[in-house]
Amino acid sequence: DAIVVLENIVRHQELGESRMEAALIGSREIGFTILSMTLSLVAVFIPIIFMGGLIGRLFHEFAITISVAILVSGFVSLTLTPMLCSRFLAASHGQQQNRFYRFSENAFNAVLHAYEWTLRPVLRFRFVTLIASLIILFMTVYLFTLVPKGFIPNEDTGQLMGNTKAAQDISFDDMLRHQQEVVDIIRQDPNVAAINSTIGASGPNASVNSGRITVRLKPRGERKLSADQIIQELTPKLRKLAGIQAFLRAPTTIPIGGQQTNSTYQFTVQSLDLQALRQSIPPLVQAVQAIPGLRGVDSDLQLNTPQVEVQVDHAKAATFGITAQQVGSTLSTAYGSGQISTIYTANDQFTVISELMPEFQTDPSALSMLYIQSSQGKTIPLNAVASIVQTVGPLTVNHLSGLPSATVSFDLLPGTSLSEATQAIQQVARDVLPTTVTASFQGSSQVFQQSFNDLGWLLLVAIVVIYLILGILYEDFIHPLTILSGLPSAGFGALLTLLIFQVELDLYSFIGIILLVGIVKKNGIMLVDFAIEKQRNEGKLPYDAIYEACIVRFRPIMMTTMAALVGTLPIALGVGSGSEARRPLGIAIVGGLLFSQVLTLYLTPVFFTYMEALRKRLGHPKFKLPRFFYRPTAKS
Repeated sequence: DAIVVLENIVRHQELGESRMEAALIGSREIGFTILSMTLSLVAVFIPIIFMGGLIGRLFHEFAITISVAILVSGFVSLTLTPMLCSRFLAASHGQQQNRFYRFSENAFNAVLHAYEWTLRPVLRFRFVTLIASLIILFMTVYLFTLVPKGFIPNEDTGQLMGNTKAAQDISFDDMLRHQQEVVDIIRQDPNVAAINSTIGASGPNASVNSGRITVRLKPRGERKLSADQIIQELTPKLRKLAGIQAFLRAPTTIPIGGQQTNSTYQFTVQSLDLQALRQSIPPLVQAVQAIPGLRGVDSDLQLNTPQVEVQVDHAKAATFGITAQQVGSTLSTAYGSGQISTIYTANDQFTVISELMPEFQTDPSALSMLYIQSSQGKTIPLNAVASIVQTVGPLTVNHLSGLPSATVSFDLLPGTSLSEATQAIQQVARDVLPTTVTASFQGSSQVFQQSFNDLGWLLLVAIVVIYLILGILYEDFIHPLTILSGLPSAGFGALLTLLIFQVELDLYSFIGIILLVGIVKKNGIMLVDFAIEKQRNEGKLPYDAIYEACIVRFRPIMMTTMAALVGTLPIALGVGSGSEARRPLGIAIVGGLLFSQVLTLYLTPVFFTYMEALRKRLGHPKFKLPRFFYRPTAKS
């Protein structure tokens, strides 16, 4: 805003006006343009402010902060900037010129002359330009379907998370030994600073055969590899270990619900028929593992866990005066490690725990050596009132929304988008799963699918709100379309740049495209506002008015665009810690600005002349709208 005001004041000063006159006339002339740019840019963020769901929670503060900043910027550019110009602009502007000034001025004049030379044939062959703009519109839609889509990019936070899984019948001691082998391999990596490891059925670990690993990496400046590259380097080494599986992943930037699984993304299968559910999971896991671009594919359904069933014969137990509750209490005392007392001494206290000796805890035949005290005070062997059967069964039984469920988790290899993975898994599920089994994504993958539907509506609503705001300001429903005519070229440039640099269209880059909508339309506002004023005040024809607007406003358009490009370029280059998440946003804005800057300077004047012709046709007395536009009367 301040650039536009300053440039217009300097232009008037270059025309020979005094410093004070240039500040007054220049700011008055550009005031409505600044108002239109400010209010229409704030309108972009109105839908985000009132949006619910994850996107609303993520960007609510962002939308409010930037909206207030834009309003303050517009106010300052209309008040403080003209006052400073009236006091501090050099009176002898342009007389003392150094080499850099002459070089930059000559370079700008060369670009301006080239633009003048190319603008005339574009306006002469308007229909060709119109067809080209329609092609760009269709290509933008096509690129949107073509570009790979992601959700929230992971940042290199200097940390890795990992889960381990061993055989379902493994003992605690064996699990500890296997887990230590995993820890030793990870610790040998030169990028690792520290590692923490836990095993056993406690906390986040669901069972004895599972473990958890937290890895702290060295600072980013002290290592050559990123977190994802370290995972790719460690995974083949960990696969060579026998008896245990290790799943490493970078922690998600924003954890989003879901179950505790070995990988980041989750695909949950549900069914009322428990047998059908258990039979469908192995072929589904095998089919998902065959999908290229996925790693860490695993299922939380473990059906081959050794179990010992104690089947009480209630009739026999009753003859000995033993109840099922007494049988359960005996088993709990033997294997439950329950605290039965506390020994207090002068300096300390000791917990007394009742359990079997370690050599008997892992031997199922030791159950026959247990004795139960009956109500008559007699001790009866357990195998006299119960039969002991060794079977296999599920390690855990998970439920989702009250229904039995099993979850297939997976991670993505570098270069694989979440949209490609979800589409492939959905196709595999349709081919493998029976009709009695339903499947859906959970956690991050579920929110990803919902969010992109919401983002499409968000972009549409933002464009409609901008159109309404501009229509109110200009009291016109035609030229807001002229101002918005450059948006497809901005979207095309953003999507094409993402595709060239192989960057996903994720949540941040989509917000960048929405930001791009607000930035790009200021070019159209500056051109259309100047042309309308020339038509009203000087009676110029639409062709002459828009041509003069393009030449006069070329400098502020180039200045504002270059300022936006230079400000966004460090983000696009990925400078600084955690730049992986911000880089898609910067790439989308830089690509959209570069492409739209060239096209809007030609498309907007062409659309302006067509819209002016449409306005005259609508206002012609011989022109009649279709019958359904009129309110029916009794006579008609």
